[in-house]
Amino acid sequence: MTEVAHPTQTDMAAVQELLAEYFESVGVVVRDSPEDIAVLVNENAGGVWLAWVDGVPAGCVVLRPLPGMDAAVECKRLYVRPAFRGRGLADALLDAMEQGATAGGAKWVYLDSMEEMAAALRVYRRRSYTPCARYNRNPQATVFLRKQLG
Repeated sequence: MTEVAHPTQTDMAAVQELLAEYFESVGVVVRDSPEDIAVLVNENAGGVWLAWVDGVPAGCVVLRPLPGMDAAVECKRLYVRPAFRGRGLADALLDAMEQGATAGGAKWVYLDSMEEMAAALRVYRRRSYTPCARYNRNPQATVFLRKQLG
């Protein structure tokens, strides 16, 4: 059985483990301390979603507000563990994140990525994320996309 939901405080270890795997898999600088992760889990204007398969944490996605950009949020850290890929979990996580963004009043979801993340870019483009101008100072990002909600 697959479930996508916001984690609770008791799920913090799973969130931290998934995010650590994400950072290692994409080879980027770790930007989230345990304290940052706790804030994300409790975030009212954003949040974290976990995908569970038969009770095992299988993937995650993070939604953060984009201060200074009207009605815009940012999708971060979309990750599905290799053993669970090909089951539609990335889409389920993005569905939940986009619904959360819409419920929070967002009109746009932005994200940054790298050309090397070809599989993720295919998912984003299939889901109507389109190229946009650089919107942040992330030195590792080479691709900038956005999607209009609603």
